[in-house]
Amino acid sequence: FIDLPAPSNISAWWNFGSLLGICLIIQILTGLFLAMHYTSDTLTAFSSVAHICRDVNYGWLIRNLHANGASMFFMCLFLHVGRGIYYGSYLYKETWNIGVILLLTVMATAFVGYV
Repeated sequence: FIDLPAPSNISAWWNFGSLLGICLIIQILTGLFLAMHYTSDTLTAFSSVAHICRDVNYGWLIRNLHANGASMFFMCLFLHVGRGIYYGSYLYKETWNIGVILLLTVMATAFVGYV
């Protein structure tokens, strides 16, 4: 193992920022793969989803990763915000304001993605 210096107060609660980045990358990649096969026409939308799940290699897996990845992303996001509140990160106004703006942007993006 590599022995690197780390603060003595670090805990598992500090992993959620990195997990958010990993979840975001997974969401982007699976979303791109799904977009390659999805048609948004009202007559063919359902059949294109069925095509992804049945005919595309591992399409069912990519679709489930994308659907469940959104839930994992928000779980990590809320734990990340909760950790920030618990440790008093709101005292750093500029960082906190950027975080709130990002939270609102993510919620708006998720709303557009669900609708």
